[in-house]
Amino acid sequence: MVLNQKVVVVLPAYNAQSTLAKTLAEIDRSWVDDIVLVDDASQDATAELAKELGIQHVLVHKQNRGYGGNQKSCYRTALELGADIVVMVHPDYQYTPKLLNALISMVASGVYDAVFASRILGKGALQGGMPRYKYWSNRFLTAIQNMLMGQHLSEYHTGYRAYHKRVLNAVNFDLNSDDFVFDNQIVSQTFNAGFSIGELSCPTRYFPEASSINFRRSVTYGLGVLVVSLQYRLHKWGLYTPDYLR
Repeated sequence: MVLNQKVVVVLPAYNAQSTLAKTLAEIDRSWVDDIVLVDDASQDATAELAKELGIQHVLVHKQNRGYGGNQKSCYRTALELGADIVVMVHPDYQYTPKLLNALISMVASGVYDAVFASRILGKGALQGGMPRYKYWSNRFLTAIQNMLMGQHLSEYHTGYRAYHKRVLNAVNFDLNSDDFVFDNQIVSQTFNAGFSIGELSCPTRYFPEASSINFRRSVTYGLGVLVVSLQYRLHKWGLYTPDYLR
């Protein structure tokens, strides 16, 4: 526990067998009460390895539910375990778990309701090998999102996040997409509910085993992000409210 608050780390996994051990090795267990891994119907031995490595709670989807669907299972399970703070870490080793303690501290202190590890703060993204088209599309989308949502985040697209339970209990994340745009919908819900989001600079790694969506999926994701941001603005103007913001 940290400041008498239970910490649960959730790992949304898909074909993470080759990187899982390295990810777990960098998690400071003295700060973490439970670890949950949700295997989204991987085609490798991710779930079996997770159990061998001592992960306390391993769930396996019989059918692939998508990145958003995986997160839903992660957060539901963490809350059922009594988590006060839930930290999502990708088990593909793209983000370093060495920053877990910092993320947890920023939430446990009560200064922020959620904290995102940003690849854009500093120079970690390009130095870590992020493709330039992804970097500049990230910057473009973030600028538009900040304008439409009235915020000042450095990026909305990181997969390394910490939430206090008060956020996850207040927003209905089950209404969100099962695809990648889930990440942006839950940000929209978080701001809409009046919660704060802090940021921490985080390096990133791009290598063959790290998860990444292709160009076509990236375009689909980008369009979805713009739709979510526009829906948020229309909701704030009282013109239209999507179900996930009700």
